Amino acid sequence: MKITYVARKVTLRDNFKERVERKLKKLEKIFSDSAEATVVVTLEKNRQTVEITIRDNAMVYRAESTMPEMNDALDKVVDMLSRQLRKHKTRLSKRLKAGSLDDLFAEEILPDEAEDELSIVRKKQIPLKPISVEEAILQMEMTGHKFYMFTNSDSGDINVVYVRDDGAYGLLEPSAVG
Repeated sequence: MKITYVARKVTLRDNFKERVERKLKKLEKIFSDSAEATVVVTLEKNRQTVEITIRDNAMVYRAESTMPEMNDALDKVVDMLSRQLRKHKTRLSKRLKAGSLDDLFAEEILPDEAEDELSIVRKKQIPLKPISVEEAILQMEMTGHKFYMFTNSDSGDINVVYVRDDGAYGLLEPSAVG
């Protein structure tokens, strides 16, 4: 697994990087050889945030934790990732170790436009590989987002699944106007 580190307002020590590699090595057997992990560490006042995103075969696994100590936050994030993977083990077994890096998310940061009140500050391109609604919900849960856009394998249309305020799931489907 390739690991990329991003440090914001903090300098990462080698012993922290070694600790990350040891922790992620335990999860490595679940992923393909082309898996990529991004570890983002941010220091804000007396809080340290560790975020780990693992991309593998068009699937994204993400967890984030904020604690006073960087190592404690790392431990919690790895535990969260392990729980996510265990929870969805049967569904994931069908999806893991198949696909290519071409399916991974490509992110592009747009220039900041401070004057424009409705400006786009980040743009993401996502693969629209046809998947079922259940797989889309799984992917949304794994990334920790409130919604997920996908191509519905049943209809061929672009749909969005989302988490409602009551905790249930919703599905947005396009329809003709008129």
